[in-house]
Amino acid sequence: MRLIHCADLHLDSKMTANLDRDQAKERKHELLNTYEKMVAYAAQNQVDGILIAGDMFDTKNISATTRNAVLRSIVSHPDICFFYLKGNHDQDNFLSGLEEIPSNLYLFDSGWKSYSFGAAVITGAELCSGNSGNLYHELILDHTACNIVMLHGQENETGSKDKAEIINLRALRNKGIDYLALGHIHGYKRAELDSRSVYCYPGCLEGRGFDECGSHGFVLLDIDETTKVIRDTFVPFASRNLHTLYADVSDCMTSAEMAEKITSLLQKEDCSGRDLLKLVLTGELDVECEKDVDYIASRFKEHHYFVKVCDETRLKISIENYLHDESLKGEYVRTILQNEKLDMEEKMIIIRYGLQAIAGEEIQ
Repeated sequence: MRLIHCADLHLDSKMTANLDRDQAKERKHELLNTYEKMVAYAAQNQVDGILIAGDMFDTKNISATTRNAVLRSIVSHPDICFFYLKGNHDQDNFLSGLEEIPSNLYLFDSGWKSYSFGAAVITGAELCSGNSGNLYHELILDHTACNIVMLHGQENETGSKDKAEIINLRALRNKGIDYLALGHIHGYKRAELDSRSVYCYPGCLEGRGFDECGSHGFVLLDIDETTKVIRDTFVPFASRNLHTLYADVSDCMTSAEMAEKITSLLQKEDCSGRDLLKLVLTGELDVECEKDVDYIASRFKEHHYFVKVCDETRLKISIENYLHDESLKGEYVRTILQNEKLDMEEKMIIIRYGLQAIAGEEIQ
């Protein structure tokens, strides 16, 4: 028996944080396409059920296209059972207006609900302020069964009276759980719950921003129907990945040299031309170095779907080089350094701007 565990699809995300209008629209469609491809993968690989552990949608205002595509994916695959547990982003309006809920769609609510499914029993509850106090005491499982429990929230060793979406791991230990299928954290995470079980966050199917870098996909569960042992495997599945790369450009004096540093860094990383890159410049730069962030970005935009360059370098200045310099540069630097109203970082920035202006360069 095979199951897919996914979560945090966030379908219909606006995707406008970094992208222009056309790219945002494309990425929004790619999120839906990846979901549909996952369902196709399930059909082609004898997957019996798909566990959706919350935040299938990003907003209550679901587009007709997304709503129809998701419903179609369920109805057109009657041999696959969909277990959908709502997360903190999900609303009830996904199924509003339907005369009949698809027979292969299984839902949960604020109380524990269990479904016997093949070799496993799938149990889940949707966290809210009204059930966080008693929920864990009310979870009673048959310890002889293969138990999969679904929840959506932030893992913690204790509960919280103030936040409903907190999963109390301590209260779930030794309950007879074999696999705790979670949602809410957007990166893959797997850890031991107790001597019998593990808990797992599959992460989102597609990274949406640079706080969601790395590989994304779902977890494939293989359940031995005789021994009822669960084997879980993370399956990378995103159409594009996001990468944040840090380039130390301390010894560079020109933008071209900085671009070469980044090129060398990219050659060591597994970055596809389809991916989104955030390139962060770090290190200390000589106050007279030439740095053009837009030029550096342009060097890589042709070869990658999206490139963003962030400048986190600091300026350094050898004061002794200017103490006795009788040139205009020396006089300017000494004047700024003697200003007691400025801190050293502000002095470095002003000195850099001034030296660029003296040299006739465009101020960056």
